Amino acid sequence: MIKAKSQFKRRSTANNVEIIIPVPSDADSPKFKQAIGSAKYTPEDNAFVWQIKSFPGGKEYLMRAHFNLPSVTSEIQEGKRPIRVKFEIPYFTTSGIQVRYLKIIEKSGYQALPWVRYITQNGDYQLRTN
Repeated sequence: MIKAKSQFKRRSTANNVEIIIPVPSDADSPKFKQAIGSAKYTPEDNAFVWQIKSFPGGKEYLMRAHFNLPSVTSEIQEGKRPIRVKFEIPYFTTSGIQVRYLKIIEKSGYQALPWVRYITQNGDYQLRTN
């Protein structure tokens, strides 16, 4: 069971959220049940991907995945890989830094508008599990 919780302001929304959860290499017959979005198994990555198009701030969602694991023990000891998360939050800065003043000097006659668009994107964002 995976619980995803957005811990940012309610007026912000994360777009194109992808949560990539690794599974053992011998996992098969996946079944998913999620409150929002879609989930799919990617056997080439030995992971499943939960995609959420729009994730509002202050919300949490659950997803359940069931797999068959044919081999009880593996000859190759697999380490625990981290969960990866990808997302984009428009008009939001995690640091709170804002541009208060913007002056544009344009001499060619081009009509420039003093406007700034903030966007927060994931970097190398991983979650370690026990």
